[in-house]
Amino acid sequence: MTEEDRELIAYCGLYCSDCINYKGEIADLARDLRKKLREAKFDRVSKGLVKYFKQFDNYETCYEVLGAMVRLRCNRACLNGGGNPSCKIRRCCQKKEIRGCWECDEFETCEKFDFLIPIHGDANLKNLKKIKKKGQDKFIEGKRDWQTLE
Repeated sequence: MTEEDRELIAYCGLYCSDCINYKGEIADLARDLRKKLREAKFDRVSKGLVKYFKQFDNYETCYEVLGAMVRLRCNRACLNGGGNPSCKIRRCCQKKEIRGCWECDEFETCEKFDFLIPIHGDANLKNLKKIKKKGQDKFIEGKRDWQTLE
């Protein structure tokens, strides 16, 4: 593994390269769809379609959500300042001068991960255990978790 690969391991144990925001695929698709919708003047078309499909009454909201998806792009990995700039996990690791939470004896009970649960479940905890047990290189080569929601 290269140092570049290792830099994609976030402090919390998630792997940036697995992230839809880091990949930018959804942001690109949303951008392209918004462009096509504008070109087709679909805001006007949707008003005519409302009498056949009541869902088109929500077209403006849909267009706004696509705009939010465009902004989901993350151009840098967590270790290099990407993601939430005020992340408590990042700050904690930097303060403790550790590379990631797997180097902390308290990671399995840390409440700083709570904000990750709605999106990732306990995926980062599973990853942290793997990194602690096998090391960063084996973690990168192996199966990683991103979401463990039911």
